[in-house]
Amino acid sequence: MLAMQGQDYPGAKLSAGLRSGATEAQVEAALDAGEIVRSWPMRGTLHLVAAEDLPWMLALTAERSTSTAAGRRELLGITLDEIERARGIAVGALPGRTTLTRADLLATIEAGGVSVAGQRGYHFLWFLAQTGTLVLGATEGRQQTYARLDAWVPNPRRLERDEALGELALRYFRSHGPAMPDDLTRWSGLTMRDVRRGIAVAGSGLSSVNLGGRAYLVGADAVDATAVEAADAGVLLLPGFDEYVLGYRDRTAMLAPERLNDIVPGNNGMFKATIVVDGEVVGTWGKKVGARGVTLEPAPFDALPAEATAGIAEAAEGYGRFIGAPVRVSQEA
Repeated sequence: MLAMQGQDYPGAKLSAGLRSGATEAQVEAALDAGEIVRSWPMRGTLHLVAAEDLPWMLALTAERSTSTAAGRRELLGITLDEIERARGIAVGALPGRTTLTRADLLATIEAGGVSVAGQRGYHFLWFLAQTGTLVLGATEGRQQTYARLDAWVPNPRRLERDEALGELALRYFRSHGPAMPDDLTRWSGLTMRDVRRGIAVAGSGLSSVNLGGRAYLVGADAVDATAVEAADAGVLLLPGFDEYVLGYRDRTAMLAPERLNDIVPGNNGMFKATIVVDGEVVGTWGKKVGARGVTLEPAPFDALPAEATAGIAEAAEGYGRFIGAPVRVSQEA
């Protein structure tokens, strides 16, 4: 996958579990061990990334992401000198694989003479992560801590720019294909020029397929490029910010345009968890946590056939295995 949306932490863990078969506890253990990291590798947005991939991704994308933040820094009254002072304080406070909670790290920066009032603190941490100093580390209670990237990721991959562009294109289309180049520009935040260069570098690792009269790219080893057919994928219960919905510019393949407001009410950027049947988003779902376990509350857009309803129950059992708690499906849907 290379990277998966990570702004909703519980949802990001579920996204990883659905693709790997891991439980929530196993995903958390991988994060706590530094095998997976959570940071801002693209578009200034939180993602889950294999630890070894984060440094080369930041080298490829950070300049474009941070260049758009100049106006925000001006609004917050942050100078580049203050950022470097905050960087020095953070590095000194995090020797080796030391971790600090957000509150403790911000308090340390404040004590060092750099104001973190209001949104300034978040911007410092975001900028320092984008520029390769910080990364989110192990959990402490219900919080993820911060660590030094160079200590938390001791064995990073190092890729030259062209190699990195090719790697990004190859892994995006392998995991998200069939997709188009403008899907990758939206996903990565890179320019179309960079995306086209990456596709060229990926070369024979990618294949083109024709669907509905349009050319799409896929990993060369993913399908027979001469015939792509829709497969019955069953029923999936996806978290709100899952790559299946957010990983594309054009979402019409999995979501009817008139239903977009159902999963992003008011276009407010907050995506609801979705029910997917044979590749199509057919509703949303929520949950209630009680003393007897978790109650899953499906909200299909329209009445579902019996096999889809049975599939939701089966998917709910899988969700229960993931979180390690009993899950029942509400009968009120």
